[in-house]
Amino acid sequence: MDNSSGAAGERAAAEYLEGEGCEILARNYRSRFGEIDLIVRDGRYLVFVEVKTRKPGAKVGPLEAVSPAKRRRIVRTALMYLRGGAVRLQPRFDVVAVSFAKGGAASVRHLKNAFGGEGLF
Repeated sequence: MDNSSGAAGERAAAEYLEGEGCEILARNYRSRFGEIDLIVRDGRYLVFVEVKTRKPGAKVGPLEAVSPAKRRRIVRTALMYLRGGAVRLQPRFDVVAVSFAKGGAASVRHLKNAFGGEGLF
């Protein structure tokens, strides 16, 4: 999948999350460990969001596409963000799957608490 479709997926995910009442705190947050696509506030949660853009009928689903190694990088990057101390909310890790139909319409599936912090929190 090309980079432009990934960026379009991230935009669609951000719009969806804002529509659900979330506040976008950061986009494409980077640390030496990796990148987190979106960081949002959802009520009492600080949510680290991995966005997966998929073509309809993809063989690998969004949750399966987030490998154990990818989850570790996301958790380590989240820890770097949390060390900044600016936000004191309960952390959560979500995956947002975005699929685009041929006409360009986006379908969004939000998997809350898709994986844990592997004992780090």
